[in-house]
Amino acid sequence: MKFILSIIAVLLLSAYAHAEVKTEAVEYKHGNVLLEGYLAYDDSMKGKRPGVLVVHEWYGLNDYAKRRADQLARLGYVAFAIDMYGKGIRAKNRDEAAKLAGTYRSDRRLMRARAQAGLDTLMRYELTDTKKTAAIGYCFGGGTVLELARSGADLAGTVSFHGNLDTPNTKDAGNIKGRVLVLHGGDDPFIPAPQISAFQEEMRNAGVDWQIVVYGGAVHSFTNSEAGNDPSRGSAYNEKADAHGRR
Repeated sequence: MKFILSIIAVLLLSAYAHAEVKTEAVEYKHGNVLLEGYLAYDDSMKGKRPGVLVVHEWYGLNDYAKRRADQLARLGYVAFAIDMYGKGIRAKNRDEAAKLAGTYRSDRRLMRARAQAGLDTLMRYELTDTKKTAAIGYCFGGGTVLELARSGADLAGTVSFHGNLDTPNTKDAGNIKGRVLVLHGGDDPFIPAPQISAFQEEMRNAGVDWQIVVYGGAVHSFTNSEAGNDPSRGSAYNEKADAHGRR
C-alpha cells in the first residue's frame, strides 16, 4: 500500500522538492489514431524509477494533467500524461467535452484499449520500472483508469480522483491485479450514492484490495483550482481536501 499512498501524498501536496524536471511531447498511436502525450521525469536522477500513468479530465490533455505529471516527476517518478482523444483534439466547452468523453464512456472496450496504448508507451520508456507502475485519473480520467484496471492491466495501483465509478462490466473486477484507491467528494452530485454502493459491492465480490476516502463538503473536481469556488455548481476546488496529504 505504500506505493499508492506515496502517489497520493505527491498529488495532494501543494509544496514539493526541487528537481530537474525534463518534459517532452511524445507521439504514439492507437491503431491509426495519432496521439500525443506528455512525459515528465527528473533528469538529475539515474536509472529506472516507478512509472505513473496520468489520465486527464473530460476536456482532454491540458495543463492541469501536465502539472500533475510534473509533480510526480519531482518526487522521482516517470510520469506519462496520456492523450485519450487524439493529437490536437481538445474540447472548447462543456458540450464538446461531454460529447468527446461520451464516445468512450459508451464504448468501454475502446476506452480500455486507448488507455492501454498509453500504458504501453510508458512501459516501453527506458526509465520506467515496469514492475512498479500505477495509473491515476481525474473525473473522466478516474473512470478511465478504473476501466483500465478492470481490463487486467499490469498495474500495482490505481487511483481515481473524483471519477466515475460505474461500469457495465462488473465481473471484470476479478481481473484487477493491484490495489485500488478512490478519492471522492462527499457532496459530489455527479456520482450518486447508488453508484458508490454498486462499486463497493463490485470490489468486495471480486476480492479486490480497495479503499474509498470521502471528503466531507467536497464536490466534483475538488483537486482542480481551475474549477472555481462555487460548490453549488457541482464542481469546485476544495483546498482542504486537496491538501489532505499534508496531514
